[in-house]
Amino acid sequence: MTKIGLVSLGCSKNLIDSEMMLAMFKNGDYEYVSDPAKADLIIINTCGFIESAKRETIDTILEMAKYHAKLVCVGCFVERNLDELKEAIPEVDLWVPIREYAHLHERIDELLNVTDVKKIDPLDRVISTPDYSAFLRISDGCNNFCAFCAIPFIRGRFKSRPYEEILKEAKALKAKGIKEISIISQDTTYYGRDFDGARPNIYDLLKELDGMGFYSIRLLYLYPGEISDELLYLIRDSKSIAHYLDIPIQCASSNLLRLMNRHDRKPDIVRLFKKIREIIPDAVLRTTLISGFPGETTRDQIETLKFIEEVQFDKLGDFTYSREEGTAAYGYKHQVRESTKARRRDEIMTLQKKISYNKNKTHIGEVMEGIVTGFDRAHNSYTIRTYWNAPDDIDGNIYFASSKCFKAGQIIKVRITNAFIYDLIAEYVPE
Repeated sequence: MTKIGLVSLGCSKNLIDSEMMLAMFKNGDYEYVSDPAKADLIIINTCGFIESAKRETIDTILEMAKYHAKLVCVGCFVERNLDELKEAIPEVDLWVPIREYAHLHERIDELLNVTDVKKIDPLDRVISTPDYSAFLRISDGCNNFCAFCAIPFIRGRFKSRPYEEILKEAKALKAKGIKEISIISQDTTYYGRDFDGARPNIYDLLKELDGMGFYSIRLLYLYPGEISDELLYLIRDSKSIAHYLDIPIQCASSNLLRLMNRHDRKPDIVRLFKKIREIIPDAVLRTTLISGFPGETTRDQIETLKFIEEVQFDKLGDFTYSREEGTAAYGYKHQVRESTKARRRDEIMTLQKKISYNKNKTHIGEVMEGIVTGFDRAHNSYTIRTYWNAPDDIDGNIYFASSKCFKAGQIIKVRITNAFIYDLIAEYVPE
């Protein structure tokens, strides 16, 4: 029995690739193990998005190289830096970039001296998330070419998954008992625009998914300029799509948005969030910002801070700019000092903490329905996911204590009784 271990780094989109890789070993001659010391083969699905992710990847590779297993490295970092990695880390037995995934099974067959490793299949995954929840990827690649981002150079141009293939996978997930799905992509709202006639599009897809009977459908990674009124009304009136919009805006300065090669300008973003609040008043708004982009001035920072104060995001994350080779911004003049980046990020997050706490307090007394996600022994409480928090370990938790026993995946109601900066406290509401 050959024992297989896998380490998946980076985003949920990478996790789906990892789940497909696990499915390559589904016959009876293989066993999955979580302890690398017991593995005969360890696959590391790498992330190379920003500098910190690269450091984590290298540290993970070197750590896994201490064991006696055959070591295979795949993923974004390998795609981006294959030759350098081969030279720098000879301990790795096999390097396979994304562009060679169609032949991954053949390469592993050769490494293990077998002939039964399956080919990667988008419709065959070993779901690694809890048995009531799964991610559903609808496309790969990106056409935006933001000046700070290497994704188009790693994953290629935007390519929508075939419409019927997505629906087939969604039906299979539903049949397995999956209650909630999170729709993911590099650019979710662009789905279908590369098809002839630009149809079916994201609206068509969501309308079909909404009719399948999932308890919850959540949209992640929406590009601001692609969010239509039609989409917002669909979310508002749907049976299962969460009133939760994850819209990374990067900053709120028109000057910086231009330098970033973003399609929107500040007035466009202002109008968008005003419209969302009008159409879906209870929508949870999440965004991501970059601090210290080349050319960023004190005026840009003040403009972004004022915008955050105006919009009052429910969830907001901020990352300091990472200078990535191959991107347009790598060669920009006026690179910002690391200390200035950190100070500006801290200013933004200090403001957001106040906003988040005040927003969370408005939920006190609200009854929310959601999925029990487990028991947190550190807090001696159960956790629950409602429309308020996403399943990607970025948002806060909702904790509730109860003498009644609950199973993960159970749908119940709770009443919010207290609020903190990132978390909510609740009590069970009996049926």
